[in-house]
Amino acid sequence: MNKLLSTLAASQSQFINFIRVAVFIVMAWIGGLKAFQYEADGIVPFVTNSPFMSFLYHNSGKTGINEEGKEVPQYKLHRNPEGKMVAKNIAWHKENGTYAFSYGLGTVIVSIGILMLLGIWYPKIGLWGGLLTFGMSIVTLSFLITTPEVYVPNLGGDMPTPNFGFPYLSGAGRLVLKDVIMMAGGLIAASDCAKRILK
Repeated sequence: MNKLLSTLAASQSQFINFIRVAVFIVMAWIGGLKAFQYEADGIVPFVTNSPFMSFLYHNSGKTGINEEGKEVPQYKLHRNPEGKMVAKNIAWHKENGTYAFSYGLGTVIVSIGILMLLGIWYPKIGLWGGLLTFGMSIVTLSFLITTPEVYVPNLGGDMPTPNFGFPYLSGAGRLVLKDVIMMAGGLIAASDCAKRILK
């Protein structure tokens, strides 16, 4: 047991580098996917409901009438399920600026991931990567407050829905909540870089 404890204690710097590699993989993969239509469509509820980001879309705040005759945000009328291509919805997203924004966001995410990875060799660069990862995670976690789609909706059915709203996270909400780990990883990497710079 003591040998295991000693090995783990001696490997801390390698584990911090593993955090950097892990964050880079997540950032490069998810950021890279922002270049594809289905992923760009998927982030619309987050961006359009965010008080910090909604101005980046042309149709934020606009409403329309759904099939039930209810007034709803326009983006809800133009959702493309993952893997489905609907021409009128894609045209709406182009006019909204969905794809242009997504390309830019993807570039930023991949860049932050690269900065994190470079922290293995260059602590001054890695410090920025860690701090930016932390900051990006704060923005992402704010979606838990601003985006209705992060919680299970009450869609009704032939019996009452027992679990909906806060704290019942939907698939989108569970994805957002994981950024708590990214936040912690960013701070650990940044603090390690700071320690190396001070030496």
